[in-house]
Amino acid sequence: MTSTAPSGEFLDRILERKRVEIGRRKRHERQLAALVEAAGERQERGTFAIERLRRASTDAVPKVIAEIKRRSPSAGEIRKRELGDIARIARGYAAGGASAVSVLCDGPGFGGSVLDLRRATRAIDVPVLFKEFVLDPLQIELARVSGAHMVLLLVRALTPDELHEHELSVALATDATIVGVNARDLRTFRVDPAYARRVLDVIPSERVAVLMSGITSAEQLSALAGSRADAVLVGEGLMRASDPGARLRSWLDEARSTVAS
Repeated sequence: MTSTAPSGEFLDRILERKRVEIGRRKRHERQLAALVEAAGERQERGTFAIERLRRASTDAVPKVIAEIKRRSPSAGEIRKRELGDIARIARGYAAGGASAVSVLCDGPGFGGSVLDLRRATRAIDVPVLFKEFVLDPLQIELARVSGAHMVLLLVRALTPDELHEHELSVALATDATIVGVNARDLRTFRVDPAYARRVLDVIPSERVAVLMSGITSAEQLSALAGSRADAVLVGEGLMRASDPGARLRSWLDEARSTVAS
């Protein structure tokens, strides 16, 4: 899964920190290689994710990728860590109608970990997205052995010389079937839904188009019926609820009722 988004100093700082983290992980590369060999190829994981996220009708409410995110640099703490909460939230999302679950695995900025990813993949039968700032194939292999079905590749992180207006072209030049557009500007953290929808409209119909960020209500979800968005990624708006899965179910029921009426 590739994603486009404006960026700036904030992203640069994360990537600098991520390079140091990758350097530490490479000290254990031999152990990871053994796990990768034992895991074997699992192409069916990606196929399963694509099938789950492709919307059958453009008139329907988009599918939802529900995200597990504890905090962010802009919002601060979103949800405190509790014993067993990753599996519990993931199961709640699956029961609430999520077509996939995203797990933020960056620790210092977002409070996540690869262990969180592993806990989620073991708890549910829906596809799971490894959401990280990926700079090295080692991270992809780590996601694979941890059970991920999808890996987020941020165009701006991998092609830093590209102007953001050209990021979609870079994404579409890859073999990625799922293409995400982030409505959040990583320089200012402002959300620009109009920009995101303009970019989404350009994504060819054979790709799965995902709107990332900016959805905080059932009303916004229902407004995307008829748009190019096959799916939306929603995190903070769900994670602030006492029961994230129940809130997701409520939003989906309300949005579908609105579209059907």
